[in-house]
Amino acid sequence: MVPVSDVQPEAVGVRTHPLTSVVQGALWAAAASFGLISSIFTGDGWGDMSAVLSLVISLGGGLVVGMLVGYLSWRFTRYVIDGTELRINSGIVTKASRRIPYERIQSVDIAEPLVARVFGLAELRIEMAGGKDSRTSLRFLALADARDLRRVLLARAHGETHEGEAVEEQRTIITVVPPERVMIGTVLSLDFLFAAIGSIVLIVGAIWFGEFVVALGGIIPLGTWLAQIIAKRILQQWDFTLSRGQGGLRIERGLLSRTSQTIPFSRVQGIAIKEPFVWRRFGWLRLEVDIAGYAAHGDDEGVDSSSILLPISDRILADAVIAELIPGSAVDDVPQTAAPKRSRMFAPIGWRYRWVGANERTFVAREGWIERTTSIVPHHKTQSVELRQGPLQRRRRLATIEVHTPQGPVDADGRNLDERDARAIVLAQLDRARAARA
Repeated sequence: MVPVSDVQPEAVGVRTHPLTSVVQGALWAAAASFGLISSIFTGDGWGDMSAVLSLVISLGGGLVVGMLVGYLSWRFTRYVIDGTELRINSGIVTKASRRIPYERIQSVDIAEPLVARVFGLAELRIEMAGGKDSRTSLRFLALADARDLRRVLLARAHGETHEGEAVEEQRTIITVVPPERVMIGTVLSLDFLFAAIGSIVLIVGAIWFGEFVVALGGIIPLGTWLAQIIAKRILQQWDFTLSRGQGGLRIERGLLSRTSQTIPFSRVQGIAIKEPFVWRRFGWLRLEVDIAGYAAHGDDEGVDSSSILLPISDRILADAVIAELIPGSAVDDVPQTAAPKRSRMFAPIGWRYRWVGANERTFVAREGWIERTTSIVPHHKTQSVELRQGPLQRRRRLATIEVHTPQGPVDADGRNLDERDARAIVLAQLDRARAARA
C-alpha cells in the first residue's frame, strides 16, 4: 500500500487493503448463518438433516456473495488526501465522491472487528461535525496504515499542515480497568442476577417436572438476555484503557473485536454517573458520556458502547475524570432543590432521591433508588429548557423540568418539583446558559 505521506493532490487515489473482500465475505457468511440458526431454533430444530444442509449452503453462499460484493466495493473505492480535505471515491454503477474538509473532522476512531482482526486489518471511522450522516468509514486498512492515517487526519484537523508523516500524540494512561473487575461488577449487577437466577430456575423446573418444551419458551429469552449482558459488559469492555492526550481522551477496549475511540474535550455534552444498587455497597459506579454525533448512529456493537467512559470505577478516579472533562463540576457542592413530600404519589419510594441543582459551571440532576443516576450538564452545552405540568401535577402544585442535551445517556430532568421552584429553576438555567455561551 502507498504510504499516507506519499499521496499527492493529483493522485488517482489509494485503495483499501485487498483482503477487504475476504473479510466482507466472512461477515456476510456469519450474518447468513446466524439468521438461519435463529430460524432453526424457532422452527423444526436440529433433528432434520435439511436444516444442517441449509446451514452449510448459507455459510458457503454468504461467503461467496460477500466476497464478490466486497471485491467490487474494494475495486471501485479509493481515498485521496490533499491540502484541504480527505476525498473518498466509491460506487460501482453510481459514482460518489465524499469530501471531508479537515476543519470539520471531530474525531477519528479505529475499529477491529473479530474477522478483520484475524487478518491484521481495521476500519477507520471518521466523525464530522453536524448532520445525521456525520460518520464516514474506510473498510478495511492494515492496522499500521489505519493508525498512520488517523495521525495525519488529526494533525490536519488541528491545523498542522506540515509535510511528511505526522508524529504520534504523546498520551498519558489514566487507568486500565482489569478484566476481573469488569466480570465481578457484571456478576453483581441486578439484571445479570435476575437473568441467571431465572434461567437456573427454569432449567431446574423443566428437569423436575419434565416439561422441557414449555420451559424452552422462557429459557431462550433469558439466555439471550444473559448473553447480551456478557457481550456488552465483559467482552466489549475487556482490557478497558483510558488515556489522555492534548486533544482529548482515548478509549481502547474489547476482547474479540477491539476499538480505539477518541473523545475530544469540546464534544462532551454531559456526563451521567450510574450507581447500581449492589455496587453502592462497594463504592463503585459507572460513567457514561454524551458525545456530540455518536448517539445519532451508534456503532456495530450497539449505541451504548460508544457512551461508556468508565465501565466500573471508584469515586476518587471518577471524580478526577469528570473534573478532566467538565472542570468545576463538584456534585457535592451544588445547592439542591429536592422533590417535595406531596410528590410521593408519583414515586412512593423514589421521590426521596430526586433533586436538582446548579453552580457556576454545571446543572446537576439526581434520581433513582435502585440505580442512582446523577446527570451533569455544562451550562454552555444546554440546548433548551422545558417546563411540563400535567393535570395531576397541577392539582398537586408540581411540575417537571427538562434540560435538553443531545440524545444519549444523560437525562438531566427534575421530576415532580414544587411548581414555583421549577419555574424559578427554568428561568435561572436559561440565564446561566446564555451567560456561559456569551
